[in-house]
Amino acid sequence: MARRAAGGAPRSARAAATSPPPPRPPFRAPRPCPLPPLLLLLLLGAARAGALEIQRRFPSPTPTNNFALDGAAGTVYLAAVNRLYQLSSANLSLEAEAAVGPVADSPLCHAPQLPQASCEHPRRLTDNYNKILQLDPGQGLVVVCGSIYQGFCQLRRRGNISAVAVRFPPAAPSAEPVTVFPSMLNVAANHPNASTVGLVLPPAAGTGGSRLLVGATYTGYGSAFFPRNRSLEDHRFENTPEIAIRSLDARGDLAKLFTFDLNPSDDNILKIKQGAKEQHKLGFVRAFLHPPDPPRGAPSYAYLALTSEARAGDKESQARSLLARICLPRGAGGDAKKLTESYIQLGLQCAGGAGRGDLYSRLVSVFPARELLFAVFERPQGVPAPRAAPAALCAFSFADVQAAIRAARTACFVEPASDVVAVLDSVVQGTGPGCDSKRNIQLQPEQLDCGAAHLQHPLSILQPLKATPVFRAPGLSSVAVASVSNYTVVFLGTASGRLLKINLNESMQVVSRRVVTVAYGEPVHHVMQFDPADPGYLYLMTSHQMVRVKVAACAVHATCGDCVGAADAYCGWCALETRCTLQQDCANSSQQHFWTSASEGPGRCPTMTVLPAEIDVRQEYPGMILQISGSLPSLSGMEMACDYGNNIRTVARVPGPAFGHQIAYCNLLPKDQFPPFPPHQDHVTVEMSVRVNGRNIVRANFTIYDCSRIGQVYPHTACTSCLSTQWPCFWCTQQHTCVSNQSRCEASPNPTSPQDCPQILPSPLVPMPTGSSQTIPVRLANAAFFQSAALECNFGQEDIFEAVWVNESAVLCNQVVLHTTQKSQVFPLSLQLKGRPARFLDSPDPMTVEVYNCAMGSPDCSQCLGREDLGHLCVWSDSCRLRGPLQPLPGACPAPEIRAIEPLSGPLDGGTLLTIHGRNLGRRFSDVAHGVWIGGVACEPLADRYTVSEEIVCVTGPAPGAFSDVVTVNVSKEGKSRERFSYVLPLVHSLEPAMGPKAGGTRITIHGSDLHVGSELQVLLNNTEPCTELMRTETSIACTVPGGTLPAPVPVCVRFEHRGCVRGNLTFWYMRNPVIIAISPRRSPVSGGRTITVAGERFHMVQNVSMAVHHIGRQPTLCKVLNSTLITCPSPGALSNASAPVDFFINGRAYTDEVAVAEELLDSEEAQRGSRFRLDYLPDPQFSTAKREKWIKHHPGEPLTLVIHKEQDSLGLESHEYRVKIGQVACDIQIVSERVIHCSVNESLGTAEGQLPITVQVGNFNQTIATLQLGGSETAIIVSIVICSVLLLLSVVALFVFCTKSRRAERYWQKTLLQMEEMESQIREEIRKGFAELQTDMTDLTKELNRSQGIPFLEYKHFVTRTFFPKCSSLYEERYILPSQTLNSQGSSPVQETHPLLGEWKIPESCRPNMEEGISLFSSLLNNKHFLIVFVHALEQQKDFAVRDRCSLASLLTIALHGKLEYYTSIMKELLVDLIDASAAKNPKLMLRRTESVVEKMLTNWMSICMYSCLRETVGEPFFLLLCAIKQQINKGSIDAITGKARYTLNEEWLLRENIEAKPRNLNVSFQGCSMDSLSVRAMDTDTLTQVKEKILEAFCKNVPYSQWPRAEDVDLEWFASSTQSYILRDLDDTSVVEDGRKKLNTLAHYKIPEGASLAMSLTDKKDNTLGRVKDLDTEKYFHLVLPTDELAEPKKSHRQSHRKKVLPEIYLTRLLSTKGTLQKFLDDLFKAILSIREDKPPLAVKYFFDFLEEQAEKRGISDPDTLHIWKTNSLPLRFWVNILKNPQFVFDIDKTDHIDACLSVIAQAFIDACSISDLQLGKDSPTNKLLYAKEIPEYRKIVQRYYKQIHDMTPLSEQEMNAHLAEESRKYQNEFNTNVAMAEIYKYAKRYRPQIMTALEANPTARRTQLQHKFEQVVALMEDNIYECYSEA
Repeated sequence: MARRAAGGAPRSARAAATSPPPPRPPFRAPRPCPLPPLLLLLLLGAARAGALEIQRRFPSPTPTNNFALDGAAGTVYLAAVNRLYQLSSANLSLEAEAAVGPVADSPLCHAPQLPQASCEHPRRLTDNYNKILQLDPGQGLVVVCGSIYQGFCQLRRRGNISAVAVRFPPAAPSAEPVTVFPSMLNVAANHPNASTVGLVLPPAAGTGGSRLLVGATYTGYGSAFFPRNRSLEDHRFENTPEIAIRSLDARGDLAKLFTFDLNPSDDNILKIKQGAKEQHKLGFVRAFLHPPDPPRGAPSYAYLALTSEARAGDKESQARSLLARICLPRGAGGDAKKLTESYIQLGLQCAGGAGRGDLYSRLVSVFPARELLFAVFERPQGVPAPRAAPAALCAFSFADVQAAIRAARTACFVEPASDVVAVLDSVVQGTGPGCDSKRNIQLQPEQLDCGAAHLQHPLSILQPLKATPVFRAPGLSSVAVASVSNYTVVFLGTASGRLLKINLNESMQVVSRRVVTVAYGEPVHHVMQFDPADPGYLYLMTSHQMVRVKVAACAVHATCGDCVGAADAYCGWCALETRCTLQQDCANSSQQHFWTSASEGPGRCPTMTVLPAEIDVRQEYPGMILQISGSLPSLSGMEMACDYGNNIRTVARVPGPAFGHQIAYCNLLPKDQFPPFPPHQDHVTVEMSVRVNGRNIVRANFTIYDCSRIGQVYPHTACTSCLSTQWPCFWCTQQHTCVSNQSRCEASPNPTSPQDCPQILPSPLVPMPTGSSQTIPVRLANAAFFQSAALECNFGQEDIFEAVWVNESAVLCNQVVLHTTQKSQVFPLSLQLKGRPARFLDSPDPMTVEVYNCAMGSPDCSQCLGREDLGHLCVWSDSCRLRGPLQPLPGACPAPEIRAIEPLSGPLDGGTLLTIHGRNLGRRFSDVAHGVWIGGVACEPLADRYTVSEEIVCVTGPAPGAFSDVVTVNVSKEGKSRERFSYVLPLVHSLEPAMGPKAGGTRITIHGSDLHVGSELQVLLNNTEPCTELMRTETSIACTVPGGTLPAPVPVCVRFEHRGCVRGNLTFWYMRNPVIIAISPRRSPVSGGRTITVAGERFHMVQNVSMAVHHIGRQPTLCKVLNSTLITCPSPGALSNASAPVDFFINGRAYTDEVAVAEELLDSEEAQRGSRFRLDYLPDPQFSTAKREKWIKHHPGEPLTLVIHKEQDSLGLESHEYRVKIGQVACDIQIVSERVIHCSVNESLGTAEGQLPITVQVGNFNQTIATLQLGGSETAIIVSIVICSVLLLLSVVALFVFCTKSRRAERYWQKTLLQMEEMESQIREEIRKGFAELQTDMTDLTKELNRSQGIPFLEYKHFVTRTFFPKCSSLYEERYILPSQTLNSQGSSPVQETHPLLGEWKIPESCRPNMEEGISLFSSLLNNKHFLIVFVHALEQQKDFAVRDRCSLASLLTIALHGKLEYYTSIMKELLVDLIDASAAKNPKLMLRRTESVVEKMLTNWMSICMYSCLRETVGEPFFLLLCAIKQQINKGSIDAITGKARYTLNEEWLLRENIEAKPRNLNVSFQGCSMDSLSVRAMDTDTLTQVKEKILEAFCKNVPYSQWPRAEDVDLEWFASSTQSYILRDLDDTSVVEDGRKKLNTLAHYKIPEGASLAMSLTDKKDNTLGRVKDLDTEKYFHLVLPTDELAEPKKSHRQSHRKKVLPEIYLTRLLSTKGTLQKFLDDLFKAILSIREDKPPLAVKYFFDFLEEQAEKRGISDPDTLHIWKTNSLPLRFWVNILKNPQFVFDIDKTDHIDACLSVIAQAFIDACSISDLQLGKDSPTNKLLYAKEIPEYRKIVQRYYKQIHDMTPLSEQEMNAHLAEESRKYQNEFNTNVAMAEIYKYAKRYRPQIMTALEANPTARRTQLQHKFEQVVALMEDNIYECYSEA
């Protein structure tokens, strides 16, 4: 009964789920790993193909126990360990759940619900296994019983499982106490592995409530479930009988709830006697009612299916399967029978005819059908029957059960028969008299069925009810049965997680079977149930899943034949819907002929015949007759049409009603809609369907033919083909055409059969030499009609010659001249009518002419003269030529020349195929047929292998003894070989190994001598099966053994040259195959490498074994055989975290489970795809040091113990699986717990390196967690002593100072306390304001940020110039800065192209020719890779070549080579390789950190070019929105115009640390500019007038790029205070206020401008530059919001300050958080855009460059992942993105204020930290710029890591793909820049360092070889004379 633990608890460990789970339950618990999508599709595909469909799943994190269905409510209740779930039945979605465990409990204690229950035994946290889950619909209850608290039950609410409906024991008032006894609480078994079944019985007459039948395995003292201790406290024997009926009346007296229903209660229980419990260990399988819904007055019984286990230690004892019956009240008024009165049991036996080995005695699962009880049985353990199935299905008749019970009661009470029945004396209630005759009593039928008051003994029928197995299969665990049509459909669950579906006919024979995998490796629970609301669905439960299965997937069958032929009882063909369906899914299926079932067979499928079946395209047809047969309803009266496809339909009709054979009439489709004839075909086949009610229900084909096409299709046999075609066609000789109507032929004689056609009679022709002129005779038949016609001889497309008639049966082809350049060529000959090129005389047998060319294909004399046999008249004279008519016959050729022979040896028996290569080896085969000898032994040449003159292959004859000699070939002259051929005698001695598995694959070695001889070798096993993969040497032969059929010895035969076996008496033993029983562990890190131990048998025969993982596995791994029962395999790496099947390959053969294959449980596809074993792949473990530090200091000589922190995982790693290394020294692991690893190093660590990495290894996964830094111990001791001395001295001083100060501090305390209280209230107020701002700003900003205009991107050329030349290019000096702009009439100023690289090359015309030639030559030099690399290196070696110059040179080179980005990239890569070499020798992690070399700036520019499209298309929008958000947020508060500090900012240094009260003002402004007239503009009353102007300009010009805006100093602002008064508003005027000697700038508040005031802004003619820029004003003379002293550490005492409340400045830091929170969404969007990969536009350049970095690291042995991460970060995020983030003006035409710049610095710092791998050691003293985003940095780091991984996982780019991409980028922006200007600027550097460049070129060998220094001198010569004058003029 271990199988059904906990009422069906799991019997094996949980395997992974096989499909993605439905929506996640709300609780957080471990979940089953879903399979990867590919495996899921395979499994679901198999499911559908198997005519079953997994429709829904619900995964349970804990093992499942029971389920119940509520059909009326559409609900499924699922009970699992510690959990209850309420699911919707349609989709298994979660509706409610309840936690019912774990709880503190002990099996030795009473339930805590028992009043005054005390227990001295410790209670431990115990899981709650569900034992009973039953529905009581009458009371609206769900009965839930668990294993905790001695089997305690709850009554939960139907419809809401999370609610308890009835509290028990009740919390009754003290006046009415409810007495609770242990027997009312101890209902179910209290052990996880002990079985319990329950059944709610309908209420008896006169009672209000239901009753509960319970069967529970005994778990008390003496049982295997009782705790092993000294206690004798047994709460089970008295309180929990094996079988009981309990009260379940929840609406009545709760004091009787769960009590035994009758008084005395012993009459309603069955309790096995204490002494008999050892012999009667009952395990309960299922309780059920039958029939479930009896007719009124008919009996219904409750049945219990149970097993009685075999007695331990008794070999003869067997498990017995029993069926017990209990009577229920008949009808509503019937009395309830006592349990003891009606209880009777009989045995069930399932046995085949093969004796005890075919006996299945242990009951596993039962299912009651209408008349039959289906049951699955297991064979008991220990029965020796290895080939028989271990489980079987049997069927028992309920009528037989009824008859056996009636016979037994008769035999007990009327006619006693001791061998038929006996009182059940093993139970307490069976004590008393046995069976005896009750005199003069005639038993009524009811008494025979249920006993009576005077017959109240529980009975046992002694003879079991027997049945023979209907079906056998291994591991069956559950059964469900349905009757459909004439079939019985049986569903069988298995212990391996599969569901079988078998269809039985009326004779109980299997007619079809299907299988689907539900949850691999998870046993199917023994109870399966059909959906009460829809029997088309079956519910079943595996150990961790609830599954809803559709009983048939009919839709997979596309045709009627497939549908009906599948023999699936559920599926049939719905004729008018043309689909395979369940019967209920087909309309009108209850009527005849609408639905064809499987039982009717494929012969009843609808078919159709079309008359006529062949249609002449030129004939008119009135219509078509359709003969329709098969199962179809009458089509009369239905809307019908004939459908020809392509929406072409004609009307169809049926004359009258008919079934079986129906006739329909149909119009033929119009001729203009006939389908076209295929080329080279004279007919076309048309498919026609009959369309009824919009569906094509039956189809047939007919043919349309055209006789006239035959001549076109077969031009050379037109007449013959016409008269031999299958169509009725006629040949017209006069018209030379084929017709379907003979009347169309003219009156000439026309042939009637193919033999009568005019045709050529082929005759053999002598080959003719190329270029010669010959006349060719051609014989004809039946050609009298054509004798007067002019004919031509056609030898191909262009070779046409005149034909001359000889007579009516012959013509001559005159003066035919044909040419060929081949050895010989065949030309076809045909006759055509002259001037009618397409009309030929028939050539049924083609006539051909061979043309030869002596000069081709005959390199030697023998080949030339040998052509005579082919009819080629050739002669040899230094070369092969055509023989003239007067030349003599050819003479003899030179002697044969043998160049090589192979092989060089062969066996004495001969038969070796000896191949001889040479020249002049005979003209023909007859020359050498008897002329090849090896010494005196003849070698027989093979005619089919002879090549004239060049090669002879002969078969050696037998030799009398061993010898060697030369090979001679005699062809009138003799030729001899230089090599000798040897005859030897090969011998075999032994064979190893001498045994192997019968699956084959064993690699054997045969030892002997001279085994290398001969041409062909065979090794045969059993004289028939060849050994493959032969490899041989002189002394050994190795080969792979084929598979065998039976374990047996077989002879091994070694055969040379197909002769007899070499004597040696070799034998190979085929043994039984190795068996794999289990693998452990079953979990692996995703990197693989974990040692998996494979247990099994007969591994001593395994030579090699490998392990592979389906779908997600990387490379298979090689395993190691330890002994005959153990193999260890490193787990393969995986692509993802998932569960996947595992395959083993033993000796190169895929391992298969022989049992499953032998029993044919699986389909062949399923067997190949499935595997018994799975591996769960989990994420790699993660480690860190205890304090997560990256550096650990250690002094040599001191002991070292490391504490390593381990992140929690589910891998279950053992201590020996960890490896910890410090450098190359292993750290001995001493302690391993779930979270911590302790290890120590005993040997001394070498101090040579100074730093040693600490690495943790698990399998293939390596993680460097820290670096150990070694330091001197003596210095540390001295330093420690000094520090201690200083600390002691300081302590003494501090104590003295403290005593002095403490008295003084007391006096200040009271005063300070008052100040603190005042300050605290102010701080509270400030925090409250900050919090309110944060909440409102976050919501307001997203509403207000709505740009109607597009994003003002700069053009590509401006982006490039600003990025390449920010400050370091000599081109971009002050003279090139934008000049002051003149405003146009709209107040905007256009952007001007002012950068020299974008304009013309301004040089005087007199200098232009020389300069252009020089620049052109210099350009070609720069396009020489050797020159450019030497040039760059030479400049970089100069000390005065500053970083600014390097940047400038790199950018100029980028512009100059912009049109050749492929070349530029190759230069950059070469320079980078040099840089990497230099960095690797020092500290590789510092590479690319700064821009200090030319190549680093080149890389920056390259990234800018390649990433521009990404920047513009992906990142531009979120970046621009962030900028707008920052500006808008800053503007929402006060901003000090002079200091720039603001209320809202991200940067602490720019934070306004004052509480300035600012109120918004909405102003109505009119301005004739930027295409708008008037707007309402929002400003703050603390804004200066310049700030107001800027906000007005921004409001009016927001749709215009910033470079076209007017400036604030260019406009005047006028306030109309009234209709007569107006004021010009300025920052400073006569009304300005003076404070502390400084003028305060005017604000809106100063002018008292009210809300809604009207202002006008206009362009000014004279600019007021007296103030200059406001932020540049002298702070000693002016201020805006705060005096400079306000923010000093020690403020001066001033009158203004004396009235201001003092507040700690730090309290305003919360405003940073407010701003951060407001901007967070925009920042997140920006970072995600930067660090994401678009599928349509992947970052090819990034992938290419990162792969380049990885390749370079690998070449240099740099394996540290941190180094690679740093390189990637330095090359892309820090080199490109940070530059863009800090400089938005490079991308957009906007105004970047100093304050925005400060905020962007904080954001850029956050981005830098996100890309860094070093831990942020932050504390309260850390700068706020780093603290602000400290919480988000870990999440951003994950995004960075994921981005790098996605780049790594992209498909690598080839050089060609990258070059194509770069060429496209070059083409996209060609002609944007003036490269001549760039070249001229580069030349300035070349001129400046000319001697050094010349020296470098001289020193370079390649440069010297290509004379680059001379070319450079030419450039200098062309340009030096005039470049400087020209530039000065320019």
